[in-house]
Amino acid sequence: MQYPNGDLIQVGDEVLIERKTFGRVIASMDTSAYLPGEESWDYLNEGVMIQTDFAGLVHYTTDASDLLELRRRPSKETPPTV
Repeated sequence: MQYPNGDLIQVGDEVLIERKTFGRVIASMDTSAYLPGEESWDYLNEGVMIQTDFAGLVHYTTDASDLLELRRRPSKETPPTV
């Protein structure tokens, strides 16, 4: 799954959703990348799982990628936190 600018959405990314709420990508079923302990979302097969500040966990599929904007990407040296 990609952001509207074409960048790949990655686990650990902090995102702005619909320009008003925040979240953190905890799983990407498209790339089979997961934060530790979040592998159970693999059965969804596509999209990303985001821990949001408005509704808890939300599954976004490719058709919703235009709703997401990258706010911050953790450095490779610092593991992402949830």
